[in-house]
Amino acid sequence: MAEPSFLTAVRESYDTVAADYVERVPPPAAMDPLSRGMLAGFAELVRTAGLGPVADLGCGPGRVTAHLAGLGVSVFGVDLSPKMIGLARQAYPSLRFTEGSMTALEMRDDELGGILAWYSTHHTPPQWLPDVFAEFHRTLAPGGYLLWGDYVGDERLQPTQGYGHPVSYESYLLPLNRMTGLLEQAGLLVTARLEQEPGGRVNRPHACLLARKPEKP
Repeated sequence: MAEPSFLTAVRESYDTVAADYVERVPPPAAMDPLSRGMLAGFAELVRTAGLGPVADLGCGPGRVTAHLAGLGVSVFGVDLSPKMIGLARQAYPSLRFTEGSMTALEMRDDELGGILAWYSTHHTPPQWLPDVFAEFHRTLAPGGYLLWGDYVGDERLQPTQGYGHPVSYESYLLPLNRMTGLLEQAGLLVTARLEQEPGGRVNRPHACLLARKPEKP
């Protein structure tokens, strides 16, 4: 079956911008305190649950993957872009990084203790999100956690430039209530939400959702 065109656009665009992305996007230490706090809370939850490793989906150059590893989490990264994966492996040779798509994860059912989707789903057309979140549900162990963070709104963006290079991806900003509903439709229970207005380096509203796959009866 042919690859969806949006995946091709995302892969090619991030292969193009990879080196400049690393230079221009601040590291986790420069995140706002609330976002770092959500990552720290997620790390504690998955460590305590001990249900399996965490997959950082859409890991880019691996800096947030390494941040979670520094918090004591068994974690590996997955990204669509070979160039991003190459940079991640070069920067963090002790961690595992693999190429892959959120639409079809190469993982067993119930394999993961946690999933991090950190600013990595907004290039996914809304009609594909149910498939992506179904994959999250499939691969999470019962009782496992998802931390999702991204921009929110009600807008479709079609940039022609990104990080100083031509790009062909699109971005889809959805209201937080809609994201919550999509996760719950996939069988994931949202247990916490954080909404933040633009501020500092971030010029759009953004949010985090913490969700959990129910334990089996």
